[in-house]
Amino acid sequence: MEDKFGMSGFLYNNDYEWENVGEGVRRKILGYNKDLMLVIVEFKKGSVGYIHKHMHSQVSYLISGSFEVNIGSEKKILKAGDVYFIEPNIEHGVVALEDGSLMDVFTPHREDFVKK
Repeated sequence: MEDKFGMSGFLYNNDYEWENVGEGVRRKILGYNKDLMLVIVEFKKGSVGYIHKHMHSQVSYLISGSFEVNIGSEKKILKAGDVYFIEPNIEHGVVALEDGSLMDVFTPHREDFVKK
């Protein structure tokens, strides 16, 4: 259910559309309020989540695939089942080493992701 505070209650994946956000990258918001947001992001092999930073804390769970993950000046290869955590205002990004998907959780929610 969507209301003025976001999306809450029972949310069915098929009720929500994918949004293309880059070459080979798409995302779907699957729940949020002012304090918290869950987003699924799919990447095709070779797609890039470019280096960026934001004021939000972020934790990302790798649902499938493998990714080169850059946090600050450090790079690691992570695979399905692994997690990375980003403190606010730390530069980070990913490169998909194969087709894969991430579950991103942000606090507070990403206002820039919500369509007005």
